[in-house]
Amino acid sequence: MIIGILKESGTEKRVAILPGEVTVLKKMGIEVLVELNAGERAFATDKAYQAAGALTVERKEVISRAAMLLSVNPPMEDDINSFREGQVLCSVLNPVENNKWLEKARHQGLTVLALDLVPRTTRAQSMDILSSMATVSGYKAVLDAASLLPKFFPMFMSAAGTIKPSRVLILGAGVAGLQAIAIARKLGAIVEVFDVRSAVKEEVKSLGGKFIEVEGSKEDAAAGGYAVEQTEEFKKKQQELIQQRAIAADVVIATARIPGKRAPVLLLKETVNAMKPGSVIIDLAASSGGNCELTENGKKIIVNGVNIIGKSDYPSDMPTDASKMYGCNIINLLKIMVDKDGNLALNMQDDIINGTTAVHGKEYISQRIRQMLNIK
Repeated sequence: MIIGILKESGTEKRVAILPGEVTVLKKMGIEVLVELNAGERAFATDKAYQAAGALTVERKEVISRAAMLLSVNPPMEDDINSFREGQVLCSVLNPVENNKWLEKARHQGLTVLALDLVPRTTRAQSMDILSSMATVSGYKAVLDAASLLPKFFPMFMSAAGTIKPSRVLILGAGVAGLQAIAIARKLGAIVEVFDVRSAVKEEVKSLGGKFIEVEGSKEDAAAGGYAVEQTEEFKKKQQELIQQRAIAADVVIATARIPGKRAPVLLLKETVNAMKPGSVIIDLAASSGGNCELTENGKKIIVNGVNIIGKSDYPSDMPTDASKMYGCNIINLLKIMVDKDGNLALNMQDDIINGTTAVHGKEYISQRIRQMLNIK
């Protein structure tokens, strides 16, 4: 089998596979074609890919020769007409946002593997790209906040007096939130955490955070560890508590998302206006609407002296390690999809393959994608 690595468009700096991972693919009996300059923004040269055993060629040749195409984001819509029936595309899909793109791919007979649909099970943990990228986001968000905040994070005692530690409020204790807790605590801040899932309480405490619990949360075992929509009564209680804690905080890191839906609004305009001037809000849920009512995706704004950064693409700011993590996740997924001769063998009875496959044979496959797109 031939796998093709496509160069990302726009501002994306990551690449699906780095030269180090090309070596692994070669050992699996897979030939690798890399689009010219695909890795340049992740500091991977064409020479490095060639030394690892890949061929670097024009985009048109990658698309025409590869049985499977790997990318970070879905290829541009203009490319779809160049793909052939039965060809496999593998990327993070964002199916709700890219539903028209997906429908066109289905109609054309393409197989689309959506890496953001990999089931969150123990067996699939090594393939969980969302967790890998969330780790990067949680790390970078805290560092960004620390650089913007006009205060120290840790407590300092000196001849000039005592500097109190900063207070950090984290909304959502998923992978990004947990990483943010760890980094903020290492920097010496006092950390408080909100999450609707009581199951994460012990993880929060183990990292040194204080779990702020709101009674009456609704949880769903079928949600696969994700947060679910809450009742209006719970939302009201949550809003009151979050407002109290946000006003006392110096930094708010917002990470709360619900797959396939708009991110819950947890910080109202009134809350922002009551926060201390110089405070910082980093909204990682910006691309799905934001946890802050005032967030603008991809922008930094200042409201009443409060910095609000709407940024969901932190992994692109760390393209080397983010690409390495991404590539390792893909390889672990390919190991259950490729036979001993290096040929693709999609077993739709396998729960991971079935859950990750958005469309195949002109049909929608993944149950989660059917639910997200309301397909019967």
